Amino acid sequence: MNRFTHRFLVRAPIEDIAEFHRSTLALRRLTPPPIWVQFHRLEPLAENSIAEFTLWFGPFPVRWRALHTEVDPLRGFTDTQVMGPLRFWKHRHSFEAVDAETTQITETIEYEYPSGLKGLLARLLYSSLALGVLFLYRQWVTRKWAGRTSRQRQP
Repeated sequence: MNRFTHRFLVRAPIEDIAEFHRSTLALRRLTPPPIWVQFHRLEPLAENSIAEFTLWFGPFPVRWRALHTEVDPLRGFTDTQVMGPLRFWKHRHSFEAVDAETTQITETIEYEYPSGLKGLLARLLYSSLALGVLFLYRQWVTRKWAGRTSRQRQP
């Protein structure tokens, strides 16, 4: 089993970070170009909610269905692939208040590649290097969003 962890700080209260991630727009915001997300089913984040979508890597579609569990309104949630390109994928989004205006976000993924040709493609798209780039992008987007919302909170 492979494991990937990315941890970073954001200058925003934990309530704002949790709200950002609860939004049905979160996945679209957090997906870097040139990847495009097409939603087929997107339920509001709740225990056992489902998200079905296709990630378009240029002309190449990758279909996913994820189940959300361990949903805590402030501390995070887990999405587990129930259909998709990997043999196993479990992604935990954790939020921890460092102080009133700072939140630590920890993204932990446990994953396993399938065998054969499908496994080769999955190793290219979901390598530790590709995940590192993806989560640096997500870190940048989250901090950029938090910067905008902090300016809106100021009197």
